[in-house]
Amino acid sequence: MKTNYLLFFILFFNASLIFAQELALVRDNDLFGYINTSGEYTIEPQFKNAKNFSGHLAAVLQGKKWGFINTSGEWAIQPQYDKVKAFSSGFALVLDDGQWNYIDSSGAILSTPVQEKYYDFSEDGVAFFRLEKKLGLLGTDGKLVIDPTYDVIKPFVSGHARVRNGDNWGMISKTGEVIIPLEYTELGNYNSKGVWAKKGETFGVVSNGTFNTMAGVDKIWDFNDDSDLTYARSNKRIGFINSKAEWVITPTYEKVRRFSNGLAPVFNGDRWGYINTKGEEVVAFNFRDAETFSEDGLAPVKEKKFWGFIDKSGKIIIPAEYQITSASLSLFKKNPLKGFRNGLARVKYGKKWGYIDTQGKPLGGKWYQNVELFMDTTH
Repeated sequence: MKTNYLLFFILFFNASLIFAQELALVRDNDLFGYINTSGEYTIEPQFKNAKNFSGHLAAVLQGKKWGFINTSGEWAIQPQYDKVKAFSSGFALVLDDGQWNYIDSSGAILSTPVQEKYYDFSEDGVAFFRLEKKLGLLGTDGKLVIDPTYDVIKPFVSGHARVRNGDNWGMISKTGEVIIPLEYTELGNYNSKGVWAKKGETFGVVSNGTFNTMAGVDKIWDFNDDSDLTYARSNKRIGFINSKAEWVITPTYEKVRRFSNGLAPVFNGDRWGYINTKGEEVVAFNFRDAETFSEDGLAPVKEKKFWGFIDKSGKIIIPAEYQITSASLSLFKKNPLKGFRNGLARVKYGKKWGYIDTQGKPLGGKWYQNVELFMDTTH
């Protein structure tokens, strides 16, 4: 029994530590600082300009030079750069005396064969490498993963990137392996469930190496991790399909958003409501706008000019008195977050920004000139 209690304590303590390592950039009285998920300042507002944490480092401006601080607010890399970008996969781009370079968390410069444009490393540990109008991939060891081969490489999503040569699109992995042959006129972003594609004038879904085609479709949207369904358009109406490119919910809606937590916002006429994966109406069409449900079981909905939050039965849990929008994100964050995550939602109340909990109470009882999304600082 004592062993079980000890194990529970260790797991709880470690989970608390990880959760406590999320910090958000805030602006108050024209100065930037950082708060934790309890609403406490871990780094008091003191900087004229600052950026989100990327891993355990954040870029801040002192005088006219940029440097990087750690989660304690101490200088990890002294301010010495004219411009900086966020750390990703252990490296950041910095501009010093007209020259861009990659640096690691100690400030050491990574030696690379780059001669033309420098690109950020992705979270998958690769950066684009350009030579004579062709693109390849550079690894964090400073060596080429693949030689410059492609006309276009799009940002990596879950370890995969769309690539183009001439008019043909395909997909590669972060090691350069061709996952989808370059034979499509259009191609969506990677998801393990499937990738929408267009060959000639025909749309379909590439799944398990097979191109499943659809008749009468003129647009398909990307799959996401929250559902086995994505949406497609036919005759100006939108419905939901599976990875075999089969209609699961017939196209009857003017607008839709993705399924999350078993429900999807859909629009008909002049109002939004929610349906389940059977296409059944679960929440009545009562809202001017609606976003997806979070894991907390709440979704943002708009009544007149402002946003509130409903539960999965459609009951208003937090009154509509806020504005919501996605905060600034790195270029690697594909889906801007609106609504709750880990029990907190970023909202604007009057002219101030802050976070509210699932009861509608402001985090720390405080509002700011601006707040950004909480960022994981553990790696």
